[in-house]
Amino acid sequence: MDAVRRFAELVSQPDPPLDRAALVLAAGADPNLDIEHWLAELDRLAEGVTDLDGLLHRLFVQERFTGNTRNYYDPRNSLLPHVLTRRLGIPITLAVVCMEVGRRAGVPIDGVGMPGHFLVRPVGSDVLFDVFDGGAELTSAACESRFRELGGTGPFGRHLLEATTTRAILVRMLENLRAVFRTLRRPAGTEWILRMRLTLPGAGLAEQLELAQALGSQAKWIEGARTLEALVPAAQPELAQRLAIAARSLRANLN
Repeated sequence: MDAVRRFAELVSQPDPPLDRAALVLAAGADPNLDIEHWLAELDRLAEGVTDLDGLLHRLFVQERFTGNTRNYYDPRNSLLPHVLTRRLGIPITLAVVCMEVGRRAGVPIDGVGMPGHFLVRPVGSDVLFDVFDGGAELTSAACESRFRELGGTGPFGRHLLEATTTRAILVRMLENLRAVFRTLRRPAGTEWILRMRLTLPGAGLAEQLELAQALGSQAKWIEGARTLEALVPAAQPELAQRLAIAARSLRANLN
């Protein structure tokens, strides 16, 4: 769990570095990941870029980064080193590439966490770009159309197009991976994802319960039971009883 510990240290900083945090996140899947190598690759991508047009041309024309429309739920789409290698990703990881190459080139880019589809916007601008679609420029009407296509309901406006914090980006990356690994039934992957998720705001009982389940699925019954038992003192009586029963059930596997 060294990657989890390193991730927790990074996100505890007042202003965690997005590039390094995203790479340490990926180290959960590959403990031998050479983070400095991939930071250097981001440096290389920024060489010679001086403005927004140059940034978009470098990433989406010269380097051919694009959205993985054929296999959207491939977990590699959510792991930055694989995105940098394959030039394929989902909106949020492609946005991280754009933001971090832009930062190095002196072209600051905000991530925009529109529900259902992550976008980017040059800092101080109202112009939005879809990095999943080759850096295409989007009007406000096109953003709303995309939002509706993805099942969005309710009023659409600027409140859905606010700049996203680094921690919120990391939460969204982890939640994407959490859903993918749950579908693939990979409890070892789910474990490190949830351990990282628990270091960030908004995590709680649901994540702890899922972590205990992932541990039990790997025959880590004692650790899973202890995870549940740690929740008992603060739980309401009915829930506390359910947690205690579930913990005893995990321990029973040792008999």
